[in-house]
Amino acid sequence: MSITGVILAGGQGRRMGGIDKGLVEFLGKPLISHIIQRLSPQVSEILISANREIETYSALGHPVVTDAVQGFAGPLAGLHKGMMEARYPYVLTVPCDTPLISMSLAGRLMQGLTNCDADVAVAKTGMQPHPVFCLCRRTLLPHLEDYLQRGQRKFEDWYSSLDSVEILFNDQPQAFTNVNTREELLCLEQAA
Repeated sequence: MSITGVILAGGQGRRMGGIDKGLVEFLGKPLISHIIQRLSPQVSEILISANREIETYSALGHPVVTDAVQGFAGPLAGLHKGMMEARYPYVLTVPCDTPLISMSLAGRLMQGLTNCDADVAVAKTGMQPHPVFCLCRRTLLPHLEDYLQRGQRKFEDWYSSLDSVEILFNDQPQAFTNVNTREELLCLEQAA
C-alpha cells in the first residue's frame, strides 16, 4: 500500500512518571516494538515521531522525525512532521502505547476513505472515536499547517473540519487499549 505509517512517540509521558512510553516494556519488549511488528506489514514505510530518546528510537531501524512545531504540541504535531517527511500519498498515525493495534487497521481505514472519497478516516469503537488512529491524505499538509499556526491542537477538531469518515472496529476493541499508567500496563499484559 502507498502508506507511510507514523508512530506517535513524541509525548511527555506525564502519567508514567515522565518516562518515554514507547520504551516501556510490555511482555518483554518495548511497547513500540509491538507496534512496529504489527504495523510493518500494513504500510510501505514507518516513521517514528519522537522528541527525546532519539538515538534509542533510531536503533529500531526506522527514521525518527521530531516536531517542527515547538513545545510538545501534541499528536497533530507528529502527524504534521510525518506528512512533511512521508514518501507516500497516505499517512497513517498510531500511538506508541497501544501494543495490540489491529492487523487490519490500514486496510479497513483505506477502504473506508476510498469508499467515501474522504480526506480522513478515523477508527471508532462504539461511540468512541480514536482520533490518533487516523489515515489521511498527505495533500492535507497545508490545511494542517494552517490549523497548527493558529495555535489549534485538538486532533478531533482538525479532522472534523474536513471530509472525514469514522470506521467501526467494534470487533476489535482491545486493539485501541492504550497504556497510560503502570497499572494499565499490568492489566493489559494479563489480558494479552
